[in-house]
Amino acid sequence: MKRWLSYAKPYKLYFILGPLLMIVEVIGEVLMPMFLGQILNAAANGSLNTTKCIIFICLMVLTALMMMVGGVGGAYFGTKASVNYAADVRSDVYKKIQKFSFANIDKFSTGSLVTRLTNDVTQVQNFVNTLLRMCMRSPGMFIGALVMAINLRPGLSWIFAISVPILAVVIGLIIKFSFPRFGIMQEKVDKLNSTVQESITNVRVVKSFVREDHETEKFTKANANLKNSGISAMKIMILTGPFMTLFMNITIAAIIWFGAQHVMGSQNAMPPGDLSQFITYANQILHSLMMLSMMFIMSSRAIASGKRISEVLDEKVDISDETSSHKDKTVTDGNIEFRNVTFRYYKNSEDSVLEKINLTIPAGKTVGIIGSTGCGKTTLVSLIPRLYDTDEGEVLVDGINVKEYSLKNLREGVGMVLQKNVLFSGTIEDNLKWGDEDASTEEIVSAASSAQANDFIMSFKDGYKTELEQGGVNVSGGQKQRLCIARALLKKPKILILDDSTSAVDTATEAKIRETFKGSLKDSTKIIIAQRIMSVMDADMIVVMNDGQITGVGTHNELMQTNTEYREIYASQMESKEKEA
Repeated sequence: MKRWLSYAKPYKLYFILGPLLMIVEVIGEVLMPMFLGQILNAAANGSLNTTKCIIFICLMVLTALMMMVGGVGGAYFGTKASVNYAADVRSDVYKKIQKFSFANIDKFSTGSLVTRLTNDVTQVQNFVNTLLRMCMRSPGMFIGALVMAINLRPGLSWIFAISVPILAVVIGLIIKFSFPRFGIMQEKVDKLNSTVQESITNVRVVKSFVREDHETEKFTKANANLKNSGISAMKIMILTGPFMTLFMNITIAAIIWFGAQHVMGSQNAMPPGDLSQFITYANQILHSLMMLSMMFIMSSRAIASGKRISEVLDEKVDISDETSSHKDKTVTDGNIEFRNVTFRYYKNSEDSVLEKINLTIPAGKTVGIIGSTGCGKTTLVSLIPRLYDTDEGEVLVDGINVKEYSLKNLREGVGMVLQKNVLFSGTIEDNLKWGDEDASTEEIVSAASSAQANDFIMSFKDGYKTELEQGGVNVSGGQKQRLCIARALLKKPKILILDDSTSAVDTATEAKIRETFKGSLKDSTKIIIAQRIMSVMDADMIVVMNDGQITGVGTHNELMQTNTEYREIYASQMESKEKEA
C-alpha cells in the first residue's frame, strides 16, 4: 500500500479536490428531493403560491448548478489524478524492465511484460479514477440519504435494516468470487499478446513455410481461452446489475406499499411529498450501494493487475552495479581474461553450457572463435559485457573483474553485433547514431564505408535519411548486417565482438570489412565468431570450442598441425568449396 500511495503524493491536490467536489454534488443530490417534496406538500395542502413556487424553483436551479460544478470538477480532477498516477507507474515499470537482464526477461516473457505495461496499468488507472469519483460520493450519498430518510419518516426506515445488510453480503460474495477470475483473465491476456507478437514479428517465416493456418489456429485457441476466462469473470458483473435492480425495485415496492398506508392513515398521515422524498432517498441509498459494489468489482481486477505490476517492480535484477567497486573505471586497453569460468542457463541443472574456461586475449589482437552449433561460442562472448554473469570463475577486462565496472562504462567499451541483427524504425542515420548520438556526418559516412555499407545506402533515393521499417524489414539480410557493423564501429569500442554477423555477406565483402579493421580498429580487440573457417583464418589467434569447452588455441597453421577438430572443419569446408567450384 505504501508503494501505491507514493504515486499519489505528487498529485495530492488533485486527489483532494476530486473527492471534495464530488461531495458538493452529493449535497445537491440530497437537497433536491427535499425541495421537490416541499413543493408537492404545498400543492397538496393548497398553500402553494407563485412566490413560494419561484423561491423553490430558484433554489433547485442553484442546487443543480452547484451539482454541475461539483460533478464536472470532480470528474476533471479525478481524471487528471488517475492519468498522471498511471503514467508514473508505467514509467517506473518501463525503467525497471530496462534494467532487466536476459534472465529476468525470460522469467516473465516479452508478451507478459507488454501486458503489464499496458493493460494492467490501465486497469489500475481506471480503478483510481473510479475510486476518486466514488470514494466520497457513494458513502456520502448513502449516509446523507439515510439520515434524511430516517429524519423524514422513522416508521418506514426499518425497511433499510433488512435491505442494506442483504446487499452488503452480496457485495462481499462478489469480491470473493471475482478476484481469482480476474487474475486468470490477465494471464490469458499475456498468452494472447505473446501469440500475436510472435506471429506478427515472424510473419515472413510463417508465410515462407505456409503456416498461416497453424498460426490462425493457435491465435483462435488463445483468443477463445481469453474469451472464456473473460466471460467467466464478467458473469459476476453481468449478474450483479440485474440482481441489484431487482432488489432495488422490491425495496421501492415495499416502501410504496407501507408508505401508502401512512399516507392514507387517519392519524399522523404522511404527506405525498414526504413519500416522494422517501422513495427518492431510498433510491439514492440503494444506488450508492450498487455503485460501491461496482467499485469493489473494479478493485478486484485492479488488485490482480496491481499484484502483477508489483511482481515486475519487486523483481530482483540479477545483473546490476551493486557489486561495482570501480564504477568510474572505463575500458582503456581491451585485455580479456577468462579464469576457470563455468556457466549454466538453468541454475539447477547439472549440465553446464561452459565448463572450466581459461583463456587470455591480449589487447589489440584479432581473435576468431569457431566450433559446432551450440558449443557455447555466443554464451562465452556474452559474459564480457555482462549480458549474463558467470556461475563460477570470473571474467576480467583490463585486469578488473567485469562485475566491478559500472554496466554503463563496461558496455560503452564493448561493441557487439549479435547473431540476430536488430534495426529500429527511423532513418538509417538514426540507427547508426545508436553507436554515437553526437557523431558528425563525416564520422557516420566513415563508419558505413568501413562496414561496406556506404555504397548501397547512397543507392537509396534519400541516402542516410532513408526510413527503415520496424526491424529493418525493407533492407536485405546482408545490408542489415553491414548497417549493424557500422553502428558498432561508430561506437569506437575498445572491444568489438562480431557474433556470426557476416554470414549473409559474400566472402569478398567480408574480406574488405576485415581489412578495414586493421586501420580503423587497429588498437581495439576484435573477436569474430564464425561458421566459415575462411572468416577467421587470418586472425592472430583462433579458439576452437566443442561442447562448452576450449579444445584448441593458436594460429591457423598451428591448429592445422595440433588440433584434429580444426583440421576436420577445414577439410569439410574446403571440400565443399571445391565441389561448388
